[in-house]
Amino acid sequence: MKEKVVLAYSGGLDTTAIIPWLKEHFDYEVICCCIDCGQGSELDGLEERAKLSGASKLYIEDLVDDFCDNYIIPCVQAGAVYENKYLLGTSMARPAIAKRLVEIARKEGASAICHGATGKGNDQIRFELGIKALAPDLKIIAPWRMTDIWTMQSREDEIEYCKQHGIHLPFSADSSYSRDRNLWHISHEGLELEDPASEPNYDHLLVLGVTPQKAPDEGEYVTMTFEKGIPVSVNGEKMKVSDIIRKLNELGGKHGIGIVDIVENRVVGMKSRGVYETPGGTILMEAHQQLEELVLDRATMETKKDMGNKMAQIVYEGKWFTPLREAVQAFVESTQQYVTGEVKFKLYKGNIIKAGTTSPYSLYSESLASFTTGELYDHHDADGFITLFGLPLKVRAMKMAEVGKSSI
Repeated sequence: MKEKVVLAYSGGLDTTAIIPWLKEHFDYEVICCCIDCGQGSELDGLEERAKLSGASKLYIEDLVDDFCDNYIIPCVQAGAVYENKYLLGTSMARPAIAKRLVEIARKEGASAICHGATGKGNDQIRFELGIKALAPDLKIIAPWRMTDIWTMQSREDEIEYCKQHGIHLPFSADSSYSRDRNLWHISHEGLELEDPASEPNYDHLLVLGVTPQKAPDEGEYVTMTFEKGIPVSVNGEKMKVSDIIRKLNELGGKHGIGIVDIVENRVVGMKSRGVYETPGGTILMEAHQQLEELVLDRATMETKKDMGNKMAQIVYEGKWFTPLREAVQAFVESTQQYVTGEVKFKLYKGNIIKAGTTSPYSLYSESLASFTTGELYDHHDADGFITLFGLPLKVRAMKMAEVGKSSI
């Protein structure tokens, strides 16, 4: 009886070519597994394509709600943003995919999992760390790193290889962007983006929306409500998280929200340039932050910012299934107990403009913050506070003067 391998299958040229390659070089029975994290029409026709390519079976697993509830929301609550710009769209999806690949491998009694990530990218790390953490006994096959037997170096090579194995599919050798899409975002790499000196060709590139220049001349007001840091409604309509993201994607794309051009530091040590479209995610992150401004105290906000950066690093590096991620997430969840309320903002040509935030747990006191004197604040108290708060500075200045050195 042949050993089985579970292939993380997208239906693209790379993973299509991998099917006959696995059979030829390892004599495996190939079971394809396509994880739906919100790719949309990219899943059309996959079953026929997988079978024509030699797979014995195809799983199409709908993980959209799991992805939203168990991976996206913890990162939104943490305010996890990698290198100040990247909202972790691809990074968050990989542990969800790895977990389901392991579950299918167990169900099928497979001895190995194969992925089509390249040897230069982050995804190989994210997939493999997830698999190692959940199923250390399973073999991992990464064709792009096996250069002694994976000899294909271009789309033309892969197309020719498929033809040699009787697989005639509608793939072309035309150059195009390398993209990764799910419900949260779509990433773009390649072509003119490989040169950081080149301006992106947004008319050719964008999929989820338009540039701010092409957005409507009239702004649009949006209202969102949150309960314990989780979004529950948009414009008065209650819906689950995945539907909220779909709605925000529609609104954000229309108004040119969430387009990021970034040169980021990959885990493997190189810099890469890409453009990310995250219209709904950008709105959701901003709305959540606006509500936190109202309800979290200063010390918690400061520490939470550090934890958000740590969470972003953890997720970017593929370390989801670790005690550290669990600990950071536990801290973040404890801060969300009172992140409940309503956020209103206006979308206008790439901007998210505040239009009012309310919460039953707001720490904002109008009487304290106003220029008039309130009952809780005595201006005279500031004298002693400033004296003590500035004491280290004063002592240092006195000492410097004593030794003959001016502080200016």
